[in-house]
Amino acid sequence: MDRSFSTRAVHAGRGDFIEKGVHAPPIDFSSTYPTPNLDEAARSFDSLVAGDEPQGTFVYQRLFNPTTDRFEKALAELEGAEDAAAFSSGMAAFTAVLLAAKTRGMHVVAVRPLYGTADHLLTSRLLGHSVTWTTPDRITAALRPNTCLVVIETPGNPTLELVDIKAVVKQAGEVPVLVDSTFATPVLQRPLELGASLVLHSATKFLGGHGDVLAGVVAGPHALVRDIKHVRAATGGLLHPLASFLLHRGLPTLELRVLRAQETAIEIAKRLVDDRRIASVRFPALPGQDPRRLLGRQMAGPGSVLAFELASDDPAVMRHFVEALELITPAVSLGSTDTLIQPPAALTHRVVDKHAREKAGISGGLLRLSVGLEDVRDVWRDLDHALAEVASRLELHDRAPAMAP
Repeated sequence: MDRSFSTRAVHAGRGDFIEKGVHAPPIDFSSTYPTPNLDEAARSFDSLVAGDEPQGTFVYQRLFNPTTDRFEKALAELEGAEDAAAFSSGMAAFTAVLLAAKTRGMHVVAVRPLYGTADHLLTSRLLGHSVTWTTPDRITAALRPNTCLVVIETPGNPTLELVDIKAVVKQAGEVPVLVDSTFATPVLQRPLELGASLVLHSATKFLGGHGDVLAGVVAGPHALVRDIKHVRAATGGLLHPLASFLLHRGLPTLELRVLRAQETAIEIAKRLVDDRRIASVRFPALPGQDPRRLLGRQMAGPGSVLAFELASDDPAVMRHFVEALELITPAVSLGSTDTLIQPPAALTHRVVDKHAREKAGISGGLLRLSVGLEDVRDVWRDLDHALAEVASRLELHDRAPAMAP
């Protein structure tokens, strides 16, 4: 039966609930599991180490946990994937993808901006890969015989640039394409349906949605996810069952949270872009910021994260502005129920080379705003109050209305 996304989000990963006689997701905290039948345990151990399903006993939590497995199956269903692997953080998931890709080669093609630590991991060559940074329209030219992976993030963190996934996949040819879709979630974008090989989420963000869980998840075809689970079994990055429970419990409200926050973000972007105290605003729904017309074709909406620059390049003004906020929380991360703000150049993207950072549009004065579930009037009132506190030190800009009706 073909069911809507909202219905699947409520019921995904709950196929064994009636059999178990439960209504809410159960949590299995076992660190180890009985192995009375040694032959069965050995078969299961071999299967799990290889990244496959258990053959009877689960043996050991580093290899498998049923609570985590339910969340993985639920997320895979929402992404239209055959399988998914959940990790202790988004970076743990990204690291496992890179390690699994080593069997195909040691060269990665990537497009900036990426999440700052993902950028750092590639650039530092900590895992041994070499990387070619390029633009979305020059993927083919960057490929080498030993290219194992193409990495993109869309919307980009923190500039909100959109990358045409279908176009990148076409250029990549036989090389797998990994899409970090953290900002969009499967509510707004499903990269696998557009031809991507793997989709990655920092589940800490919108999937968790409440600022109380750290997690990462990658979804895709069985063959690729099997290799990733093999790495996970060897390196020990399996997501803890309590975090898996919280993520699974939160999926039924994912669509409601994402769409509600997006509605507020659209209004906040409209007000900021028309405000003379603001020098620039980055948000996919603004005219000129979606030149490939991906909204409505690739993404169902612009999301709830935006970025802006004050009408001043003085770092002290930015600090004073952030300190004047009373409702909005100054903190890294995003996708929580409360609105968060942070300067990427000073925090999340601090580890990115300064020249590369600036070339990607991440200036020292850029502020990233992750809009939460508060009333839009209260969010705007807080922003307006903080802007008023620094107004005397701003160079006011004449702003023409720029938000599409």
